[in-house]
Amino acid sequence: VSRGLEHVHALVARPGHGAREGPECRQAERGLDSLASASVNVLFVFVPTRAERGAIKSDRNTLRASILGRIFSGEAVFPASENALSMTIALAPLTMSNTSKPSSLAELRADIDRIDAEMHRLLMERGDIIGRLIKVKRTSESGSAFRPAREADMMRRLVQRHHGILPLDTAESIWRVIIATFTYVQAPFRVHADLATGEAAMRDSERFHFGFTVPFIAHVGAAGVVAAVAASQGDLGLVPVTAGGDAWWSALEADDAPKIIARLPFVERADHPAGLPVFAIARPHPDAVVTDVTMWSMKVSGWGGKAARAASALADLIAIPEGAFDGASLLVSVPETKTVDDIVAALRGAGVSVRSQALVGSHATRYMVSADGARPVPTGR
Repeated sequence: VSRGLEHVHALVARPGHGAREGPECRQAERGLDSLASASVNVLFVFVPTRAERGAIKSDRNTLRASILGRIFSGEAVFPASENALSMTIALAPLTMSNTSKPSSLAELRADIDRIDAEMHRLLMERGDIIGRLIKVKRTSESGSAFRPAREADMMRRLVQRHHGILPLDTAESIWRVIIATFTYVQAPFRVHADLATGEAAMRDSERFHFGFTVPFIAHVGAAGVVAAVAASQGDLGLVPVTAGGDAWWSALEADDAPKIIARLPFVERADHPAGLPVFAIARPHPDAVVTDVTMWSMKVSGWGGKAARAASALADLIAIPEGAFDGASLLVSVPETKTVDDIVAALRGAGVSVRSQALVGSHATRYMVSADGARPVPTGR
């Protein structure tokens, strides 16, 4: 900054090169020499370069940035040509201070108020864009706006760029409410949730991911959630990954049945305030499907510890035993590095007979954030 000030001083003091003379000029010199802590309004007289000359009429902001860059880098502002065009431009006030005086409480609060107003303005602008999006899509299909692939990517990017004293939980919950609420504005839907494994944890998950604007409907048992989603046009269902009871996913096997479309939370961590792992179920929009992990319903015979170890080495699975012939119903999460044929081969190698298999959904790869706040990394499942 001192180099820039010396250069401005030289420009003000150089008669015969387009700089002003007289008492005002000498007063400007004294002000720059003293490095007063007050703001200094500077009026520069300069000769634009050839590139800047073309920007004078088209983009004055770019022009100002170019002029300031040349001044504070110490480059010569006046070319040698005697017939070069001269012009005067008033730049915004420059605050130059050699003190580190802290901002007052009133100034800090004013900054907070300014940021709050800007955030509100941006939210309203986002709403305007959503309004135009609704018109472009020309659809009234309820629930069609839900995009788990896009949302998973948005949340991973949020976690990757987040820093500072604001807790990640707060930033993530704000973004989730913004996303879910604007999705609801586009196409109203309800969230059906299975409370059988614990009401508090499931309510935390639903409110964290979908906020309070989206209607919440409680069920006791995963089967009730699946039935409600199947009977709706575009509702969502939440079922705990660890849901007990029967093989509820069998109801997702038909081609026209709802499917698993996401696993929440999108980015996992040990201290997540809504860390209950849940499957999100809906009638998937063709543009919304993400197939990083495919979900398969299988019915097998000869199930036992050996088969469980063989399959678990390749994929996550849930098994509900059946009474006859050591049977079991499986919900298998096949990662993108494997295929369902790999799982079937492993089961058969362990002496299991696979009676049936059906695709019942898919979701994005799970990501995990460590306790030290490192960037999210894929779990591979």
